[in-house]
Amino acid sequence: MTTTIDAPNGREGQLNSGNLSKLAIRLGAFAAFAGIVIYFAIAARGFTSPFNLTNIVEQSTILGLLAFGVTVVFIGTGTDVQRGGIDLSIAANAGLCAAVYAVLMRQGFGDAVSIVAAIATGMIIGLLNGLAVVTLRIIPLLATLAVMNIAAGLELVLTENTVIPVQSPLLQVIAFGRFLGISTLAWCFIVISVLLIWALQYSPLGLRLYAVGGHHEAARAAGIRTGRYVYAAYIFAGFMAGVTSILIVSRLSASTTGTGLMLLPILAAALLGTVFSRRFIPTIGGTLLAALFIGVLANGFQLLGISSYWVAGVQGVLILCVVAMTSFAKRD
Repeated sequence: MTTTIDAPNGREGQLNSGNLSKLAIRLGAFAAFAGIVIYFAIAARGFTSPFNLTNIVEQSTILGLLAFGVTVVFIGTGTDVQRGGIDLSIAANAGLCAAVYAVLMRQGFGDAVSIVAAIATGMIIGLLNGLAVVTLRIIPLLATLAVMNIAAGLELVLTENTVIPVQSPLLQVIAFGRFLGISTLAWCFIVISVLLIWALQYSPLGLRLYAVGGHHEAARAAGIRTGRYVYAAYIFAGFMAGVTSILIVSRLSASTTGTGLMLLPILAAALLGTVFSRRFIPTIGGTLLAALFIGVLANGFQLLGISSYWVAGVQGVLILCVVAMTSFAKRD
């Protein structure tokens, strides 16, 4: 005689309820995105013109690329975005890299040397984050906050809080070049997005990075050197800050202080990206959609003549909503 033990009905109902909650939140996010696009298409004159749609992608490029850096940190340090790692220094890091590039260009070093120096600067700041978080075991929030202030201070020292204008043929190509009717900035966004989606979703390296962030102790027990992957995540975020700094200078034709003000929309895009993902975990595809979502909001507000200050308020609300919704969905 054998006895079978069935799972408690309450537990099954709880699992079904959790899955339904996640599905409802995800569908709600897509519905909100579609609804906002439809509203702006009706209310904002010229919103759906090819020129404006291309402009939205271009405006979203810098935000999206920096948000990709934060997303990789989320992936490698914990898929729970409330308790995992974070990189508060990435916006200030991009500003410092832009300052390094502009100063070297003004001193006549040329694009090749200046770009390498800017990207190396970003990676060094990322290494400093990794050192503070992994080796010194400082809470990521406090560690990257301290590094953010270091980067911002170094930027002010280099630029003396002034605008440094820069011109070069390469910057002209990045700012105004087009291929197949698509701008160079948009191509940068598209190509980097595709490469990162492949690298993180389908390559062994990306799968191990997800394992480190999602199941840290299990990954360590499996022989994965987790500390190296966390280091790599922060260094990659610094690399993205360096690459994006060149695009910032090309778009503004100068290095300007104030890049740190981009931190709020960067965090909003990286956090909102989890809602667009299938399993409520950070993904490049989700962050891509979130960056475009924020770009659509900013562009639509501009066309309607609404103050840009409201955009910052909306981004803050989005962060609160995302953290609350993900917490609720994972609790079920």
